[in-house]
Amino acid sequence: MQQLHENSPQADAVLRIIAAAPARRPVLIAGPTASGKSALALRIAETCGGVIVNADALQVFDGWRILTARPDDADLARAPHLLYGHVPHDGAYSVGHWLREVAPLLAGGARPIIVGGTGLYFSALTEGLAPIPATPATVRARADTMALAALLEALDPATRAGLDTANRARVQRAWEVAQATGRSLRDWQADTPPPLLPLADTTAIALRVQAGQLNARIEARFDAMIAAGALDEARAMWPRWTPAHLSSKAIGAAELIAHLRGEITLAQARKAAIIASQQYAKRQRTWLRSRMDAWLHMNL
Repeated sequence: MQQLHENSPQADAVLRIIAAAPARRPVLIAGPTASGKSALALRIAETCGGVIVNADALQVFDGWRILTARPDDADLARAPHLLYGHVPHDGAYSVGHWLREVAPLLAGGARPIIVGGTGLYFSALTEGLAPIPATPATVRARADTMALAALLEALDPATRAGLDTANRARVQRAWEVAQATGRSLRDWQADTPPPLLPLADTTAIALRVQAGQLNARIEARFDAMIAAGALDEARAMWPRWTPAHLSSKAIGAAELIAHLRGEITLAQARKAAIIASQQYAKRQRTWLRSRMDAWLHMNL
C-alpha cells in the first residue's frame, strides 16, 4: 500500500501518473464521506480530461441533491458528470443496475473517472458480481421487521465472518439471499464471474482522513448543507416522504423530516444527522482498510 499526502507535490504526482497512463485508462476514486473525492475528481477531469461517473448509491437518486452532496451546477459546468440524480426518488436501484449502466462507459469515449463512497460498487466493478436473483418482496418485508441480532444468528458462520456485522443493510442482504435462494451469500460469491474492469487496468486512488479531522469536516459540511437549503429540500420532499424508499436513506433526511413534523428540534436533528454520518464514515474507513489495500492511498 503506497501512501501519499495531499500537499501540492503529492497531488501533482497523482496527476502525473494519470497523465502518463493511456488516455482512456479509467481512474477510480474511493473514500469516506466528506473526504474530498469530488474535488479530486474535478481536478483530474480538468487537468487530464475525462468524464466523472458516480459510484455513490444515494447520489443516483433525484430529490435529495443537497443532503447527498450531489454536484451542484457550478461543478457540472466544470466537467461532464454521469449517473447523478437520474433515478426517481421512489425507484429501485442496485449494484447490478449500476454495473449495467457503467459497462458502456468503459467501452469508448472519454476517460471514466469513477468516484464515490459505496465500496460495494467498486468491489463489484473490479472483482465481479455474483448473479444472485432478486429478493422477493415478502422476504424483504419479513427481514425489515427482524432485529439485527436475529438476522446475524440465522447466518452461516462463513458468511457472518465476512460481513461488517454492524452494517444492518449488509447483514439483511445476506439473510435475504439465504432465505430466497436456499444458498448462502458466501456460496454465491464463490461463483462470481470475472470482473467488468480488473483493478490492474485502472488507476485506483483511496482517500484517507484521520478520524478527528474527518469528523470535523462532516460537522462543517452538514452546517453548510443547512445553509445551502437542505431544510427547504426536506420541506419539498416531505409530501413524498416514505422511509422504505432507498433514496430515503440519505443521511439527514429522516432527521430533518422528523424536525418538520415537530418531533425534534433542528438542533437535535443536526446532532443526530452528524453522528449518523460519522458512524457511516467509520464503516467506510473500515472497508478501505480491509478491501482496498492494493489501491494507491492518499492521506489527507
